[in-house]
Amino acid sequence: METRRKNNFMTRRREPKRFMLWLCMAGSGLIFTILLIAYVVRKIGADWRNVPMPTVFLASTGVILASSLTLHIANAAFRHDRFTQYRLYLGTTLFLGTLFVILQVLGWRELMLKGFYMQTNPSSSFLFLLSGLHLLHILLGLFFLGVAFMEAIRRISYVESFVYSVNPPNRLKITLFTLYWHFVDVLWVYVFLFLLYHHGL
Repeated sequence: METRRKNNFMTRRREPKRFMLWLCMAGSGLIFTILLIAYVVRKIGADWRNVPMPTVFLASTGVILASSLTLHIANAAFRHDRFTQYRLYLGTTLFLGTLFVILQVLGWRELMLKGFYMQTNPSSSFLFLLSGLHLLHILLGLFFLGVAFMEAIRRISYVESFVYSVNPPNRLKITLFTLYWHFVDVLWVYVFLFLLYHHGL
């Protein structure tokens, strides 16, 4: 019986889009892990000089965590046919995601005002590289959030929203971008805590 269950788990057909998303997230996680390992190895170099992390990154971390909460609420509202609440919290998530981008850019500005640029030293290079690479992930997530929000706004009536929500591909789409957004949020916290430990504020 146990062998049969194991075989079913290994051989059952998986939803391809969800599977591809998991592969992409695993690949992104691996890239960041390799960069953090390279950071630790490079830190022992004689030319290394610790650059304090921008204080605004602390605020951006709070914002991105809040966006995960609002998207979780939006997803639950969608599944329970509370479409007004869904639009409200989806729009809030989009706003918070945009605010995160603005705060990250302000963090880079803070670094540059202190005289730290991408080429200043290896420490500042890693700061810009890690935060910039993560920002690309956020911008991709914002694109899908924006598309979903526009689709939600176009379907103001309950009937239109309900018809949209019971369509399996639409449900899958909401599930996938919610999963992706939670992933990039966790990814930032992972990077932020690493940088906080090594740089401080």
